[in-house]
Amino acid sequence: MSRLKELRAYVNTQLQSIQDPEKRQNAFIHLYGVSLAATLIAEKRRIKTELPCLAAMLHDLHAYLSGSYDDHARLGAQLARRILDELKLTTPEENDTICTAISRHDDKDHVDGPVDEVLKDADVMHHCFHDPAKAVKEKEKARYAALRKEFGFAPLADLA
Repeated sequence: MSRLKELRAYVNTQLQSIQDPEKRQNAFIHLYGVSLAATLIAEKRRIKTELPCLAAMLHDLHAYLSGSYDDHARLGAQLARRILDELKLTTPEENDTICTAISRHDDKDHVDGPVDEVLKDADVMHHCFHDPAKAVKEKEKARYAALRKEFGFAPLADLA
């Protein structure tokens, strides 16, 4: 079994504990959606896809399990480290890369390392493409515009 498949099985079990069916469904949709977006972005940027995908599967797990987004990036990185240490799927260096990306994923105004940037952009991509009728969050507008350009999509202003 691949490392990503093993981590997904673990995350699936954790998400099943969410009592509210709508919140549970949203958690599955977002974590898997960001993971898919991370694959696309990493491929486009010629970055190995596995670590960004692993980070994406864990990036908001703490928020979903706790029901709170307060300090969720930092707390999510701590939870991710415990999970990765427990599962022993990754090296200590890979754990550092994944957990750093998770801890930084909510800081959309700052540019960090390649895996960090893939996770930030994958999060934005999923937020914006999951429900195109929703307004783009102010803190995500610049990244979303850059992603649209990077993928050769028309600027938002040009859409009918």
